[in-house]
Amino acid sequence: MTTIEELEKAVETLPESQYGEFRRWFLDRDWKIWDFQISNDSQTGKLDFLIAEAHDAKRANKLKAI
Repeated sequence: MTTIEELEKAVETLPESQYGEFRRWFLDRDWKIWDFQISNDSQTGKLDFLIAEAHDAKRANKLKAI
């Protein structure tokens, strides 16, 4: 199995173009995981407190226009 140290060394030796490609892949992977987590949390009600806070702020006239 590859260790973190081996991965770090491999990434450090990549040519600029391949490093950019790897970076895009890695960031895309992170965003896909994040999207899944947000979607799952939303569907299971874990984010409902945010909606309640927004409704409370709106009722208290504490929302700011952007």
